[in-house]
Amino acid sequence: MVDSPRTLAALSALLSEQASGLAEAVGSPLSSPAYLDLVRGARDVDRLAEQVLKLCVQQCRDAGHTWQEIGDLLGVTRQAAFQRFGKPIDPRTGEPMDKTVRMSDAAERAVAIVTAVLEGRMDEARQSFDARVLEAFTDEVRGDGLAAVAGLVGEFEGFGEGEPFVRRIGDHTVVDIPLRYEAGDMKARVAFDTDEKVAGIFVLAPETP
Repeated sequence: MVDSPRTLAALSALLSEQASGLAEAVGSPLSSPAYLDLVRGARDVDRLAEQVLKLCVQQCRDAGHTWQEIGDLLGVTRQAAFQRFGKPIDPRTGEPMDKTVRMSDAAERAVAIVTAVLEGRMDEARQSFDARVLEAFTDEVRGDGLAAVAGLVGEFEGFGEGEPFVRRIGDHTVVDIPLRYEAGDMKARVAFDTDEKVAGIFVLAPETP
């Protein structure tokens, strides 16, 4: 079984071996091409560590711990922990939902669209909107929304710390982007549909699930 203790132990041992190999390589004299090998080694350690973390979270859940406890430990909300590690069931079919993110450029596209909206380049932004958002997200709606945000946290100062958070929710690929304002932080949320068109775009409080 993928989530058996034996598999977890084996993966943990392999992770230790790979991490030790990486540490040894870092401490050795390197020629220029070998630096790429360091990147490959670090990438492989990162991927394996993610597998180990997923199995540890699954065992934690099997032992009865809540998503709130796991989220607190990882420094994220319980919903973010569930979206990263959970195994949701589709209520329509009773089958496990596919959480694979297939849009490899979702984060980059979302940042470009949010930037265009914030800077008022709506003709550019609207090229990515689906028909419903294209009709609903008028210049007036944009202005009212940004004014409401400014009333809460002041002037927009730039993108916040941290990378965009990309995940799949149902049939949508959803990207949360940290934003920094003069009196507080917010986040932009962009939802892409199966045709990779924008099906929703919002500015939200950072704690919004």
